[in-house]
Amino acid sequence: MSRVMRIDVVTLFPELIQDVSHYGILGRALKQELCVIECWNPRDFTTDSYKTVDDRPYGGGPGMVMMVEPLAKAIQAARQRHSRRPRVVYLSPQGKTVDQPLLQQAAGDAGMIFICGRYEGVDERLLETEVDEQWSIGDYVLAGGELPALVVIEALVRLLPGALGNQASSEQDSFSDGLLDCGHYTRPEVYQGQAAPQVLLSGHHGEINRWRLKQALGRTWDRRPDLLAKRQLTEQERLLLDEYKQETGEH
Repeated sequence: MSRVMRIDVVTLFPELIQDVSHYGILGRALKQELCVIECWNPRDFTTDSYKTVDDRPYGGGPGMVMMVEPLAKAIQAARQRHSRRPRVVYLSPQGKTVDQPLLQQAAGDAGMIFICGRYEGVDERLLETEVDEQWSIGDYVLAGGELPALVVIEALVRLLPGALGNQASSEQDSFSDGLLDCGHYTRPEVYQGQAAPQVLLSGHHGEINRWRLKQALGRTWDRRPDLLAKRQLTEQERLLLDEYKQETGEH
């Protein structure tokens, strides 16, 4: 029997997570019981009639800060649904940048808890006592952690065996091997005078694979040279990249 990944999300807007998760890859994965996604609203763990989850920051300043106690109780309740201690991740622009290697490593976990902040953030004591890691999807600020959580959850779930119709799709994605993906083509063969590359119509799988690798190397060199700088190219890859540069007139 395949492993089921359990994902819990601590959020003030559970409907946002629940509604989006019913579409596309996430929706299929839920129907196939490859994963479980459950939301926990900190307001359900408050003790006052107003269900207060935020307060003014000590020391003054703009905005409000999410209080530690409702968040901690929500996390602790979510933990009880896991057979083993899950990784607890706070989505924050101060966190480590999410990339494919991080996701591939995390996809091996049996369960995760994501915390979605709002306002000016969360009480620092929550990060010190309940959170294992902070993750960021980029160097910019959003109103809350729900959209980053959805981005990360979809990226994780598509790595689970059976989540994609063809598992090779995830293996050939951009960043899966440190390169950007090559371009893809389908019918019609000619569109507004632009023809699909003939090698893709040849049926010669060796030549097709060679072309795709060359295009992936060239596209990465054009658009993300920082990725190539991190990658140790094989002799074949260096030759293919040189061919790409000659064919495109770039050096």
